[in-house]
Amino acid sequence: MNQESNEFVFKIQDMDCAEEVTILKRELSPLVGGEDHLFFDILNRRMTVTVNAEPVTREAIIAAVGQTGMRAEPWDADKKAGSTTFWKRHGRTLLTSVSGAMLGSAFLTHIFLAGSFAAALGAEETVGGSMPFAVRLQYLAAMLTGIWFVLPKAWFALKRLRPDMNLLMCVAVLGALFIDEWFEAAAVAFLFSFSQLLEAWSVGRARRAVAALMDLSTPIARVRDEDGNEITVAAESVSPGTVFLIRPGEKIPLDGAVIKGTSDVNQAPITGESVPVSKQADDEIYAGTINGDGLLEAECSKPAEDTILAQIIRMVGEAQSRRSPSELWVEKFARVYTPIVMVLALLVLLCLPLLLQVSWHNAMYRALVLLVIACPCALVISTPVSIVAALAAAARNGVLIKGGEFIETPSRLRALALDKTGTLTQGKPVVTKIVPLNGHTEAELLERAAALEAHSNHPLALAILDAAAERQVAFQPAEDYQIIQGKGATAKLNGREFWLGSHRYLEERKEETSEVHQQLEELSRNGQTVVVIGNDTHVCGFIALADRVRETSADVIRDLHSAGIEQLVMLTGDNQGTAQTVAREVGMDQVHAELLPEDKLRVIESLVAEYEHVAMVGDGVNDAPAMSRSSLGIAMGAAGSDVAIESADIALMTDDLTKIPWLIHHSRHTLNIIRQNIIFALSIKVLFVILMALNHASLWAAIAADMGASLLVIFNGLRLLQVPLRTKA
Repeated sequence: MNQESNEFVFKIQDMDCAEEVTILKRELSPLVGGEDHLFFDILNRRMTVTVNAEPVTREAIIAAVGQTGMRAEPWDADKKAGSTTFWKRHGRTLLTSVSGAMLGSAFLTHIFLAGSFAAALGAEETVGGSMPFAVRLQYLAAMLTGIWFVLPKAWFALKRLRPDMNLLMCVAVLGALFIDEWFEAAAVAFLFSFSQLLEAWSVGRARRAVAALMDLSTPIARVRDEDGNEITVAAESVSPGTVFLIRPGEKIPLDGAVIKGTSDVNQAPITGESVPVSKQADDEIYAGTINGDGLLEAECSKPAEDTILAQIIRMVGEAQSRRSPSELWVEKFARVYTPIVMVLALLVLLCLPLLLQVSWHNAMYRALVLLVIACPCALVISTPVSIVAALAAAARNGVLIKGGEFIETPSRLRALALDKTGTLTQGKPVVTKIVPLNGHTEAELLERAAALEAHSNHPLALAILDAAAERQVAFQPAEDYQIIQGKGATAKLNGREFWLGSHRYLEERKEETSEVHQQLEELSRNGQTVVVIGNDTHVCGFIALADRVRETSADVIRDLHSAGIEQLVMLTGDNQGTAQTVAREVGMDQVHAELLPEDKLRVIESLVAEYEHVAMVGDGVNDAPAMSRSSLGIAMGAAGSDVAIESADIALMTDDLTKIPWLIHHSRHTLNIIRQNIIFALSIKVLFVILMALNHASLWAAIAADMGASLLVIFNGLRLLQVPLRTKA
């Protein structure tokens, strides 16, 4: 048990779909104090139980899971074991194979003894007591091996009077035996077992797609010992601040900052970028990326379990517990559908003989067909497989989607709000003009501005500091630094008070002359941002800065309009003139400038009221309040920001705007596949209800059709793993 987080973590055997999760929630919720204390990762078959005041023990939870027919074991113990037993890994496959072999052997034996295929399949003289004992024995073996793993779950469902697909299949098998349909009973048992195997395989395929992310990490790191010799150690043992080395062609083991060397790094595993990124001193590098031809030395910035790659792996896994609207609908439908079809089967059994003089044998056979049809296998599995595949494909493309509930939202968006700085623009403004006033010089003005901005990491501040460094202007950081939110800052230099801020802040101070106002307005109309510097007696001057629009911004805006986004809105704290210039250049529909964080929140609220489905795209830090109020929060450039990954619903690991149209396309493609799967699965059910009514349906054909439907929806859903990395909406 983790004492700090007060939680238990288990590996749950045989947990492959949403139905098992529902069963576990139903059984464990009363024990642990509600569903809010249960978290499931279907991909890794992991269950996390948080415990507060309830005196719940690990043993009690394991026992409760056992009551469902599933098995729980401590996650840590599973990790230390390194592998599971041969039976746990291959038992279902072996028994399903034996079931299929026994079914085939029994049928061939039956044909041989009966003298013909037709006689073995359904001739009266071969049915019931006249069936050879050897044939019945093989059919019985096929049945038992086919339902071996189903029986515990069916028994649990029967005890709790909560029918599920496991109980339905067992009843269908026993019912077929009761009316002497040995072949049908064995065929149903084998085909259902095979469909369960397919389900486990499909989730395993998606699981392996995410596991491929884990393979990106390397378990060792190269560091220097006390004597300066290079040694290899476990990456998890390296603490922040330790210097580690990366040889050419090696995977980078940890997140950190380069302190020596230059190289091109392949960041595609994290960001989806196809072109290697040049790295030199002070540049960030990420675990799981691949070093190029250079030798790098870097300082570790965080433990191995907290790297960006580790967060991606963890969040993609946890995303499975956040179900999409489609998954929730299917789950609710299955809960209603199965009991209704069971009642219909009972009515068929009773009404056909009593009202239509149909034989009891035929009526029971038709009722059993309905029971098989009531199994929601293909329907239940259709959505989770698609969601898992979509999440894995997005992660491979550098788009981290925090859950199934967020994979569908982009498809419904009607309005999109984008922050200007760092989103539509490069976020790296440069100083274009320095205008000293009242006897000050350019160097003096730049020195004071740099001293005031030394404490800030705002893009404008960084641009001023870069300009000071380029011009070799020396300065001492100011004292008593205080931020004036959304306006500027004040501080003391050599005991004297200075201030720095926007044009609006200058107007609020009432220190602006008409000449200065005219100059500032002209710069604003030309798309430049102005930072004014003053002291306790006068205005010292101002510095003009400009931020370049991203090359892809205009194309992305056109793609978003083509994708059906009705309103594209730019939000910025910058001045109106600069905002309008950028908006015209890229083609925005609305512009809201000179906004404080609370103003952005109000704009988002009004957009949500008008358009309902609204996304906010920003840095995930300063825009967090607006993102939380939008239908969907999208953070850009999240690879370098833990806060952005945590705060957004979807995190783009780079600043690549083209991933937003790709995301909308991916969401719509996912939703289309989910709808195709649901419609197809339901159509098969309806078809067999009609065939049953016409007395043209057989048990083995019904289960074979259900298995075929499961197989088709699985492969259709897994197509999402092959989504191209660049697709316009």
